[in-house]
Amino acid sequence: MRRVAITGLGAVSPAGLTAATTWQRVVAGETAIGPLRLPRMEDVGCPVAAQAHAFDPDAHFSAKRQTSLDRVSQFAVVAAREAVADAGFLPEDPGLAKADVVIGIGVGGMNTLDDSFHRIYGERGRGVHPLTIPKLMTNAPASQISMDLGLRGNTFAVASACASGSHAIGLAFRAILHGDCDIALAGGSEACITNGTLVGWSALRILSRDTCRPFARNRNGLVLGEGSAILVLEEWERAVARNARIYAELVGFGANADAGDLTSPDQSGAEAAMQRAMASAGLAPSAIDYVNAHGTGTLMNDIVESRAIRAVFPADDLPLVSSIKGVLGHCLGAAGALEALATTLTLYHQLVPPTANCAEPDEECGLDVVAEGARPASVRHALSNSFAFGGLNAVLAFSAWKPIPSAASPAM
Repeated sequence: MRRVAITGLGAVSPAGLTAATTWQRVVAGETAIGPLRLPRMEDVGCPVAAQAHAFDPDAHFSAKRQTSLDRVSQFAVVAAREAVADAGFLPEDPGLAKADVVIGIGVGGMNTLDDSFHRIYGERGRGVHPLTIPKLMTNAPASQISMDLGLRGNTFAVASACASGSHAIGLAFRAILHGDCDIALAGGSEACITNGTLVGWSALRILSRDTCRPFARNRNGLVLGEGSAILVLEEWERAVARNARIYAELVGFGANADAGDLTSPDQSGAEAAMQRAMASAGLAPSAIDYVNAHGTGTLMNDIVESRAIRAVFPADDLPLVSSIKGVLGHCLGAAGALEALATTLTLYHQLVPPTANCAEPDEECGLDVVAEGARPASVRHALSNSFAFGGLNAVLAFSAWKPIPSAASPAM
C-alpha cells in the first residue's frame, strides 16, 4: 500500500491570510470573532462573525479576473497558490500538472447569490451579472484552482455540509493510496457570511450573539466563519525522492452517515467514524494522543462529541482534545480543511492548540480540552473530527513525521 505525505499548506482565514499567520493565532488562542460587517447592514439576527476582513482581492487578481470569481473561489485560489509554493514545486513540474483537485464546499458562491437576489427583488428586476451561474456553482473553486495553476487531473467538488473539507481530503488521500494520482490539492473553501445566509442560520437558533466557547460551561452557540485551507498531498516515495519537507503523514480516513436526524448529532455515528479512521490507519485507540474536535460550541454538539470520544478511547488514557472554532468560527465547508491544517501543524511542532474562550470547561464533557493555552506534548498520532448536518461524519487520521527544516516558511 502506498503512503501519503503532506508537503504543502495554504490558508486564508479570519485569523490570517496565510497558513503561518493562521496557525500563530490559533496557537495563541486569539479569537478572530468580532462585530459583523456587511456591505448592506440589515438586521440579520446575529451581531458577530469571524470574517477575513484583511483579504483584498485586488492584491491577488486583476479587475477582469475578479468578474468571474466569487469570494469563495478567491479564497480557494489564493490558498492553493500558497500550498503549491510551500510544497516547493516548480511551475514546470510535469507531475504537478497531473495533480487532482478536490475541494469541499458547504454552500458555495453565496456572495454572488445574495447580490443577485438583491438586484432581482430589492432593486425591482435589475439584471444580474452574465457570469452569475459560473460564479456561484459549487464546483467553481475547484475549477478555478485547476485553471489558475494549470492542473489537469481529476477535479471536482465535495458537498457534505460541515464535513465537506474533511471528505475532500479523505477522497484525495484514497486516490493517492490506490494509485489514481501522485499529487492532490485537497481542502475546502467557504464565503458564507451574507445577509441571506445569516438570516437562515439565525432561524435555527444556534448562533451565539457574542462569541464561540467550545466545551465551556457557558457556551451558547456557534459563530459563522469564512476562509479556505488547501493541503498538498503527495505519494510518499515521490516526496522523499525530491527531498520535500514532510509536515506529517495522512494515514487514515473514516466516514459514515447517522441515518438519523437532519440536524442533531448521533453519538454512535461519531464513534463509528472515529473507529473507521483508526482501522483505516491500523491504529489502536491507545495510540491516539490528540483529537482536533468538531467542537462547535453548541450545547448539544459538544456533549455528544465528548461522550463519543470517551466511549472510543480508554478511560484511563484519554487523548488531549481541543477545538479551534473559538478562534476561526465555524467555516462550514472549509472547517474540516482548516482543522486538518491545524492538526498537521500540531504534529509538526508537537504543540497542541488551545480551546479558545473556554475559561470554565464543562465538567459534563469530561475531557482535557487544553483550556489554559497551547501545550507542548508528545503527539504520535491524531484525529480530526467533522460531524455535519444531515448526519454525515468524516474523520481523518494523521501521524507525526520528523520535520525537515526549510527556509520557505519559517513561521510554520
